[in-house]
This record gives sequence, structure tokens and C-alpha cells, in this order.
Amino acid sequence: MKYVEVVADAGNAVTVSAIAEKHEVSDCRVGVVGEDGMPPMRLLVADDKLQAVLDSLQTLLGVQTPVRIAVLPVEIALPKPSEEERKEEDAAIAARESLYNGVEKNARLDLNFIVLVFLSTVVAAIGLIENNVAVVIGAMVIAPLLGPNLAFGLATALGDGSLMRKSILTGSAGIALAIALAVGIAVVWPFDLSSPEIAARTDVGMDSVALALASGAAAALSLTTGLPSVLVGVMVAVALLPPAVTFGLMLGHGEYNLAMGAGLLLAVNLVCVNLACKLVFLIKGIHPRTWVEKEKAKHAMVVYIVGWIVTLIFLIFFIYGRGALIR
Repeated sequence: MKYVEVVADAGNAVTVSAIAEKHEVSDCRVGVVGEDGMPPMRLLVADDKLQAVLDSLQTLLGVQTPVRIAVLPVEIALPKPSEEERKEEDAAIAARESLYNGVEKNARLDLNFIVLVFLSTVVAAIGLIENNVAVVIGAMVIAPLLGPNLAFGLATALGDGSLMRKSILTGSAGIALAIALAVGIAVVWPFDLSSPEIAARTDVGMDSVALALASGAAAALSLTTGLPSVLVGVMVAVALLPPAVTFGLMLGHGEYNLAMGAGLLLAVNLVCVNLACKLVFLIKGIHPRTWVEKEKAKHAMVVYIVGWIVTLIFLIFFIYGRGALIR
């Protein structure tokens, strides 16, 4: 349940009331007109109807200035909804604007992101070298690479070129920093290559593809349903951070064949995580508000999904070819 407050000219009260009636919101109230001639209009809206209400308000009132629309969470609303209404709310996806604000913030290439990548890389490298699973998991809890990947998937679904570019830049910078830092650690810290944690990241197979697909799908589902993303962040970090760190460690150690295995695992995981995210956003019906934007986003989504699938098929063939050569 959400509280939607609309601040607009008093003449829009009829329009807002009509939108409330059309979407059968739980309650609609028009407050006292302020000195600026704009009364607050409040709507109590179920989660499964929130996006439709917001789209209608933006379509009919968005061209006016000034208009403000605020969405506030509701802790408790009495009387309690029926079992059927509660199931519909539980199945509802988060509002598009809420999704966008969340992923855009986590896709920024700023000092916080760089520090998080630095810290998680150092911790992951120590865990891999010392074969300490708990330390590796601790590094993955930080999960700085989750944001850019989710942002890119959502940007594709919405056809947002600006967010696409920002997420690509941030994600690329994060992976490049992790690899470069791992190379430096390997150069100044000689270590034994017998660590099982490292060996596990230099071998890639179909199980790696399944893990990465599951990780990406779980991340997208957590975003659209509003579930906590900490554990999902760990899953995505499993697919991205350790292979990137292992790749850098092997390069710094001069083990180029093992580095190729880790790099291939990283490439497969990147493709699978992004492919799974896009498929989930497509199935969940995440799309822009206007028809023109929907068509552009639909075309972009199809192009990217096909591109990721073709890339994944190529990588799978490469995996089998490399395996045959090694044997």
C-alpha cells in the first residue's frame, strides 16, 4: 500500500478524482487550497495499482507546471485487505520510478563505488590466495558490481540510453579496477597456485553458465519485488568478482593459460547475468510510459537479448573447444 500525494492547481481535482475512480483506489481526498492555489490531493493506492495510477497522473498532469507527485510508504492500513487483495499486492512489481531511482544511484561512478571495489578486491584476493571461503564470501557481501549490471538491464528495458552509457562505464571501470589491483597484488605478493579457491575460478563449464543465469535472474527478481538484495548481491558477486580477481592474479603471476580460464569464466558470467536480467525485466513487463518509448525499448530489448544469446553460444563453443585441447 502506498500514499500518493499530488500537488497541482485546484482545477485538477476533478481529473485526479476521475483517475482514482478509474483505478479503484482505496481512498481519495482533496485538501484545503493553499495560498498558492494548489490543494494537496491524496490517494491511498494498492501496490498492484500503483504504476497504473502514476502513469495516468503523469500523462494527464505531467505537462503542467508546477505539478508535484510524491509516493509515500504506508506501514499499516485498516481495515486489512482481503486475502485475494493481499495476494495481488504481493505479486505486484515495484513502481518503475522506484526501480530507476534505486539502480541509478548504484550505477554512479563515484568515490564510494571505487572504494567499495578496492576493498572487495583486496578482501577477495586474500581469501582466494589463503583458500579462505569465509573471507571470499565476506568480500562478495560488499557486491559493488551488482548495481551497474542491474542498471544496464533496466536501462535496456526502458530504452534509456543515458543510463545504459553510465552503467557500462561504471561496470567496466569496476571490473578493470578489480583486475588491475589483483595484478598488482600478485606482483608484490608471491603465492602458491595450489589454492582450491583459485583453481575453481580457472575452470569453466556448463555449471558456471547455470550459476550465472540463476544469479542474474535472482538479482532482477529481488529488484522488481522489493526483496532485500544483500544475499542476491552475494550471488552476483560469486559470478563476477572472484573470476575478475583470479584473472588479475593469474596475469600478475605469469600464468596466462590459467588467466585465460578465469577470463573466459568472467566473460561467460557477465553475459549470463545480463541476459537473465533482461529476460526477467521482459517477463515482468517493465517498460516506459509512452507508446513511442515502449516501441523503442522493445526493439532495444530484442536486439540486446539476441546479442547476448549469440555471444553466449559462441562462448560455450569456445569452452568445449578449449576443453578438448586441454584433454
